[in-house]
Amino acid sequence: MNDMPQITRLPVVRIRTVRREDLDVLTAMVSELAAHHGDSAHIAPDVLERDLFGPQPWIRALIAESGREAIGYTILAPVYRANEGARGLDIHHLYVRPTFRHQGIGQNLVAIARDEARRLGCSFMTVGAATGNFKAHRFYETLSFTPRPVTGMRYSQSLAV
Repeated sequence: MNDMPQITRLPVVRIRTVRREDLDVLTAMVSELAAHHGDSAHIAPDVLERDLFGPQPWIRALIAESGREAIGYTILAPVYRANEGARGLDIHHLYVRPTFRHQGIGQNLVAIARDEARRLGCSFMTVGAATGNFKAHRFYETLSFTPRPVTGMRYSQSLAV
């Protein structure tokens, strides 16, 4: 009989800003997240390159890696509350690959995103989760996010030519 305690080895994780050489794996993880939600992704590396590194960068992204393996990411988008004159960042995507979940990686991605928001002079962060995604609700609430009531419909209009 072995009385030795079971040791769980957590991966050594590094979180850093996405670089151009990450675009293929970032695109793959965006597709994995879409599939996780029963959706499909219609994104290509060149579009992410435009939005992350183009003349007018639109988003920011962080990547979590263990060794040389990308294991998660977050995409951050600017938001603004004009009535308060307040800048914020929205966690547009947060994803950790299934075999690396429940090890604190998502929490660390959020913590680094929070640091980035503060560095940019933001006074708040937002994140959305589907109405029935109770695991996500609990996760964000444990990280001190406060639920905000939905106050009305959001509308969209295509600007495609």
